[in-house]
Amino acid sequence: MAGPAEKPKRKTVGLHAAKDRRRLQEAWTRHLALAILMRMRLYRHARSLPPEARGAVLAIGNFDGVHRGHRAAIAAARREAAARGRASGVLTFEPHPRQVFEPQLPPFRLTPFRAKVRMLQDLGVDLLYVLAFRKALYSLPAEAFVERILVEGLGVGHVVVGDNFYFGAGRGGDPVLLQRSGAALGFGTTVIERTGGAGGAYSSTALRRRLREGDMAGACCILGRPWEIRGRVLHGARRGRALGMPTANIDLGTALRPAYGVYAVRATLDDPGRPPWHAGVANLGISPMFAYDRPLLEAHLFDFSGDLYGRRLRVQLVERLRPERSFDGLPALMAQMQADGAAARHALAAATDCRDRGR
Repeated sequence: MAGPAEKPKRKTVGLHAAKDRRRLQEAWTRHLALAILMRMRLYRHARSLPPEARGAVLAIGNFDGVHRGHRAAIAAARREAAARGRASGVLTFEPHPRQVFEPQLPPFRLTPFRAKVRMLQDLGVDLLYVLAFRKALYSLPAEAFVERILVEGLGVGHVVVGDNFYFGAGRGGDPVLLQRSGAALGFGTTVIERTGGAGGAYSSTALRRRLREGDMAGACCILGRPWEIRGRVLHGARRGRALGMPTANIDLGTALRPAYGVYAVRATLDDPGRPPWHAGVANLGISPMFAYDRPLLEAHLFDFSGDLYGRRLRVQLVERLRPERSFDGLPALMAQMQADGAAARHALAAATDCRDRGR
């Protein structure tokens, strides 16, 4: 009895090992492709930089969300860099200052660091400087920040900031101080005024408000693209599969929580290149009927077959269809799931394109 019982066990182990090797090989292939595509150079300090990393025209800020206002500042930096024959760059900070000074706040990040890096590269930025937002940095007086970081460390040729940019200990520095310091220390300063459109001001604060209200069209107007959640697909309870609608489950991590509910979505693999987008429907929240201990995004992709476990996924939230609610039993839940799927297909077919033209 012992001999025959062990054979299928060895076969199962072999199958799992082969599957693990295949996934590892796919991960390394994606990593290599990303390295090849990575044209932007990234520096995590402002000390002893090589000559080619100094003298750039820099847009400075947090750039959480990389919305239209942020992109206006980055575009201005790129134009100035081209006119001066210099590299363009972005100077930003991690973690976000609010995470340091107000750690008790609920999650508010609009763009995880990995996604922000990819977006900045897509905008054509040559150099990215990411400074650790620790006491050694945020306790610097504004004048010392300019002298030690911008001039001595980065050797900036020109800087671009928004009109609401504050920096240094106690937020003691502002665009006026930056202009005055630059005139004395040999670099120029461009100040970008805040702009807006039909969806309101192009600001991260306005964007967070739209998302918490479930106003995805308004958020899209500020961003110039649908807002999305990125993350690795987790193993779940497989309830969706048992009900005929398998889902890709993503933990929200430290990302902002939009209004809970059911959404019409589009999703694609978070891989280099341009993988195809798939239409779908998703529940975002704690699923009151099952009372999850943390919020999840559970996305069902229409007309899709394949193994997504362990893969990184990008999910665009196009339209909120309804809030979350509980049901009397599985038949009522299944009927609502079918209705949500039909509503999502209709919403996606009717959705207007808020993306920037030419992207």
